[in-house]
Amino acid sequence: MEETINLGLIGFGTIGSGVVATLDKNMHLIEDKVQKKVKLKKIVDLDITTDRGVDVDPEVLSTNVDDILEDDEIDIIIELVGGYQPALNFILKAMENGKHVVTANKALLAKHWQEIIDCALKNHVRICFEASVGGGIPLLAPLNDGLAANNIETVYGIINGTANYILTKMDDAGLDFDVVLKEAQLMGYAEQDPTFDIEGHDTAQKLIILSILGFGVYVSQKNFHVEGITKIKPDDIKFAREELNSVVKLLAIAQVDEDGELEIRVHPTLVPQTHLLASVNDVFNAVYIVGDIVGPVLMYGQGAGMMPTASAVVADCIDIMQDMDSSVAYGPSKSRVKKIKDMSNVESKYYLRITALDKPGVLHSLSGILSDLNISIESVSQRKVDQTDAVPIFMVTHHALEKNVQKAIELIDKLDFVKEETMIIRLL
Repeated sequence: MEETINLGLIGFGTIGSGVVATLDKNMHLIEDKVQKKVKLKKIVDLDITTDRGVDVDPEVLSTNVDDILEDDEIDIIIELVGGYQPALNFILKAMENGKHVVTANKALLAKHWQEIIDCALKNHVRICFEASVGGGIPLLAPLNDGLAANNIETVYGIINGTANYILTKMDDAGLDFDVVLKEAQLMGYAEQDPTFDIEGHDTAQKLIILSILGFGVYVSQKNFHVEGITKIKPDDIKFAREELNSVVKLLAIAQVDEDGELEIRVHPTLVPQTHLLASVNDVFNAVYIVGDIVGPVLMYGQGAGMMPTASAVVADCIDIMQDMDSSVAYGPSKSRVKKIKDMSNVESKYYLRITALDKPGVLHSLSGILSDLNISIESVSQRKVDQTDAVPIFMVTHHALEKNVQKAIELIDKLDFVKEETMIIRLL
C-alpha cells in the first residue's frame, strides 16, 4: 500500500468530530478495503481551540479553507459546514480543482443540485452525499445502484427524527404537541428553533434528493405541497389508533403513475398499523421503496446523530477511494416522468376533525357541503365533551380530489357553528 489518499475536512463540528473518531477507530479496516494508505491531512474550522473529544495533531488544524482547497495533495474534501454559503463555494472550488467531494448537506443539494452535478461532470470528479438523507442508513447508494434494474414506482419516507419523535410521544402519552416539543428540545432531539423540522422543510429537502435518484427528476420545493405537524392534536392520534387502526406519521411521498405523472408531497399521513412504516418510532427513520421488479423494500435505521452520520460520510469516502478515476451522474439517464401532478388533483381518503357546536342540523349542513363537492362520507363519529362547548366531529371520507376537499373545508370553516379551523389528514 504505497499510494496515499489524502483527505481534507471542512467543518469540525459534531459530525466532523464523528468522522475523525471513525477514521481513528477503523483506519486499518478502511485501508484494507481500499488497499491504499489513507491520511486525514487537514481539518479547517473557524474554531480550532474547543475540545472535540478526539485526538488531533495541532499541525492538522487550520482556520484557512485554502489550506485544503488549494492543496494539490488532497484528493477528497469532506464538506460538513452546512447551509448554502460558503458551503456551495467550497464545493464548487474543490471540484474545479479536481478534488472529489463528500457532503451531508441536504439543503445545499436540494437547492443547487444541477449546478453541483454539472460542475462534478465537467471536472470529472465525484460528489457523494449518502449522509444527506437518512443519516446512517445505507439508502442512496442502494437506491441508485442496488435497485438500478428497477423502475421505481413509489417512495414513502419517514425521514425526520424530530417530527417522528414528537408524534411517537404524543401517541404513547396522549400529550399535546407543545408539551412534547419542549421535552424534545430538552433532550436534544429538537432545535431551539424547530421550524425546519416540524413544518416539514427538512423532510421536503430529503424528498427532493430521493426523487432525483428514484425518478430522475428535480422538483423544487416551491413546486410541491409541504405541510408540518404543528396542528396535530392528541384527539387525532387517539381516533386514528382506536377507530382506524392507524398511526400518524409525517410522510414524504413520491410516486409515478403509468402515464408518467409524478405525485410528490410532504404532510401528516394516517398509516395503517399493518404497514411496515407504522412501527417506525422515536427518532428512527425509514424509507419504503417499491420497484417494478424487486417489489417493496424497507430501509430502516438511525437517521441522524454524530456517529451514524459519520458512518455514512466515511462510507462515501471509501466508495470514492475504491474508484478514484470515475465521475458519476445520478438518477436514470432519461426520466420517465412527463409531468408533476398538481396537489389539487391528488386523490386520497381524508380524515376530518370539525369542531362545532352540538345542536340540531349540524351534521346535515356538513354532509350537504361535502355531497355538493362529490365527497362521500365513509364514517362519522361525534364525541361529546361538555354540553356547553363545541365538540369534535370526526369524519373519514371515501376517495376524493384534494381541490374538492379544500373547497369543502373553506366553506365549512365559514359556518357560524364551527368554532375551530378544521383539521384534515390524508390516509395512506
